[in-house]
Amino acid sequence: MAIFSDGERACAIALSKLTYCNPFTPDRIQYEREALGDEFVGDDVVWNAPANMEWERPNVPKVQKKVEWIAETARARLLAGQPATHEDIELYEDNVLYLLYHRTREMSNQIIRSKGTVGPGKRIESYRQFEEDFHRFLWISHLKRTPRYTPHHIFATDFQIRRAFHHIFQNIVGKSMPAARLRGAVWQSIFTNDIQRYQRMLWERMADFMTLVVGPSGTGKELVARAIALAQYIPFDPKTMCFEEDFRGLFLPLNLSALSPTLIESELFGHRRGAFTGALEDRAGWLEVCRPLGTVFLDEIGEIDGAIQVKLLRVLQTRTFQRLGDTQTKFFQGKIIAATNRDPANEMQGGRMRADFYYRLCSDMVTTPSLHEILHESPQELRNLLLFIAGNLVGRRTEGAEEPSENGARQRDLAEAEALTDQVEEWINRHLGREYPWPGNFRELEQCVRNVLIRGEYWPARMPAKGKRQQLAEAVVAGSLTADELLRRYCTLVQAQTRNYEETARRLGLDRRTVKAKVDVGMLEELGRGG
Repeated sequence: MAIFSDGERACAIALSKLTYCNPFTPDRIQYEREALGDEFVGDDVVWNAPANMEWERPNVPKVQKKVEWIAETARARLLAGQPATHEDIELYEDNVLYLLYHRTREMSNQIIRSKGTVGPGKRIESYRQFEEDFHRFLWISHLKRTPRYTPHHIFATDFQIRRAFHHIFQNIVGKSMPAARLRGAVWQSIFTNDIQRYQRMLWERMADFMTLVVGPSGTGKELVARAIALAQYIPFDPKTMCFEEDFRGLFLPLNLSALSPTLIESELFGHRRGAFTGALEDRAGWLEVCRPLGTVFLDEIGEIDGAIQVKLLRVLQTRTFQRLGDTQTKFFQGKIIAATNRDPANEMQGGRMRADFYYRLCSDMVTTPSLHEILHESPQELRNLLLFIAGNLVGRRTEGAEEPSENGARQRDLAEAEALTDQVEEWINRHLGREYPWPGNFRELEQCVRNVLIRGEYWPARMPAKGKRQQLAEAVVAGSLTADELLRRYCTLVQAQTRNYEETARRLGLDRRTVKAKVDVGMLEELGRGG
């Protein structure tokens, strides 16, 4: 008998796929279904963060129980001398890795929720048990090879996976497919599309890949950057039993649109005393302050001028920079994430963004969808998002708590959130309508909930109606006009400027009678009023 029966092997294969899959894609659900068979519960297509933030699914403990049984059974047969092929050994190791990840879940969750430090000096005593389990399952003479990874590397990777899962769910909520696709894209920014390759060789090289987050204002680009930054790999030292850094101090955000060019350079690169007016002492910039495992987030990267782009390009290419007013070369060892609400292609075409700068930034791109896109594809998502926002506003503050609040308190919080959600949803349906485009995206939706909570109402700032000139320009770019419509509107636009048919005819190279016949009197009057 081999170490797996046919039925066990099918389950072990599904569990192996679960070990390495992107948990936010439909594959995750399919592999759970294959592993559990008739025991699988639910009809979800993808994993999502429910509004009450209770993330545990009924299938999770079932999967954990299944992988415990598969790993223990196969181990016992190996110790008994049962034959095992190379493929069976790899399948066994994959299942053991998944088992070890499950056994670190509670430890990882406690660290993530804790307010205490996690880096040097904070011993993680649970590593002793992890290392013991690792050796118990993977140092078996019948494997005829050493494990593919060291225990402390797997321990560090498991903690990273748990942090990534937590911060992606915490920062990117929603049950819609656009939200699920965004979560999956962020996961790839952390682990690439092949987590096995990541574990083998890329875990210490991800800082070499810049990430560019693009999307409209108010769609959570900084939240995406924060999720990526807080989930970077942090080595674990088995001798001191400590992580090398505390993940919570490794995210350094800088909004470039709020600073002048000189201040941008000073904030990024630092300066020597006297480098410019007001530089009264030496100062280290964020590229210098950032630790090797840290991340500098450059928000609104499209706002910086060409000279600063050249200096940043040097950092991206050589990882070197100099303080303003200094000649000493310094080295940047962290990761850079940038974001913009502008279209990079348009910015390059308009000469506002250097092509070489863009192509250094775009090795990894994440696009955040607008709220309008999400609700267009999944109209039912509005209530889920409202419930999430309402839960944050009226729920008890438990940030940093060692243990989640007791069940009764959670139920009362959820009831309060449901009541507020009902009130906001009724206001939206009655006064804004389901087709309201939410130009301010998630930021506006949050303010809507706050307004209704405080004032009982929300009236958005109405944008001025587009004038005829803007409408014509957009129609020309979109190519939506017939030749006759284009001539009619253009004749009217020039006539509004000249107020003289002969001059209009001269400018356009047309007969005066043709111009007069084409001018739209109603449009002409509106243009005369400033439309």
